[in-house]
Amino acid sequence: MTELGGVDVSRETMADLQAFAVLVLKWTPKINLISANSESVIWDRHIVDSVQIYRHTPVGFRIWLDIGSGGGFPGIVAAILGKTHHPDARFILIESDQRKATFLRTAIRELNLTASVLADRIEDLPPTGADVVSARALGTVSMLLPLIAHHMRLEGTAILHKGKLVSSEIADARKNWRFDLEEVPSLTDPDGRLLMIQRIHRAT
Repeated sequence: MTELGGVDVSRETMADLQAFAVLVLKWTPKINLISANSESVIWDRHIVDSVQIYRHTPVGFRIWLDIGSGGGFPGIVAAILGKTHHPDARFILIESDQRKATFLRTAIRELNLTASVLADRIEDLPPTGADVVSARALGTVSMLLPLIAHHMRLEGTAILHKGKLVSSEIADARKNWRFDLEEVPSLTDPDGRLLMIQRIHRAT
């Protein structure tokens, strides 16, 4: 085992992560999965940045929902880790862009992942009853909370990647929502934070 982003990964998992990075770089010129200036740092900025959230997931989760999956960060990375850490779990990726959804399905097939892609708008889908909901670079906390609340079990955990504006986003969200929050520093971005949010309900 090797430690990566605070998570123990096997040789097979590392090989899958490397294969996924190659796949992202192959498809990016066609459909812009990641920005051109991040291609040279894909491992730290995207792979490890996605791996680190896995150490904050609840024990024994069964359904992981990744909203706005884009290039598969963190959804595909989580599904790769899940092959060894949670082999009975299902990973559901929501991505409304049809080209990106095609890429995600290709990655799932080539890496033999227990995952599926829903190529639709998040708000148009029925509740998925997820134990874990993840989102990275998708929107503000206020924008994300109603989507998360719709799809996550009451006892579930949402894990959000956030940047330097996180404090103002949290304060704004608390005007209309009540939730339990744990905040930890990102391992890959000195200005970044990971938010673990539970027990979400609208303020009365």
